[in-house]
Amino acid sequence: MAGEPQADCLFCKIIAKEIPATVVRETETTLAFRDINPQAPTHVLVIPKVHYADAATLAAADPQITADLLREAGEVAAGDEVDGTGYRIVFNTGSGAGQTVFHAHAHVLGGRGLNWPPG
Repeated sequence: MAGEPQADCLFCKIIAKEIPATVVRETETTLAFRDINPQAPTHVLVIPKVHYADAATLAAADPQITADLLREAGEVAAGDEVDGTGYRIVFNTGSGAGQTVFHAHAHVLGGRGLNWPPG
């Protein structure tokens, strides 16, 4: 069932504290932790505590938690002091776009030049 924890989901296991992560923020609805393969000095994943496969599915099912996720992304950037120099919030949706964990999540990237297009 959508929204329910999935036994085979890496991020659901992190939320349940079954797998360790370097948590930087936690709210009632979200969890933010450092990426284990950072692509920038600040690279934090912000995830909803409910399971939806991707950002579009989350947004359609629960707009309030989607807003919580975006607000927390901004708080992560402020906490890492990249809010003044600029940061990127990235949602990869689908394997063709690089999504490897099918639990909605935002990448917060900052602390280096982030020219577009990424590469």
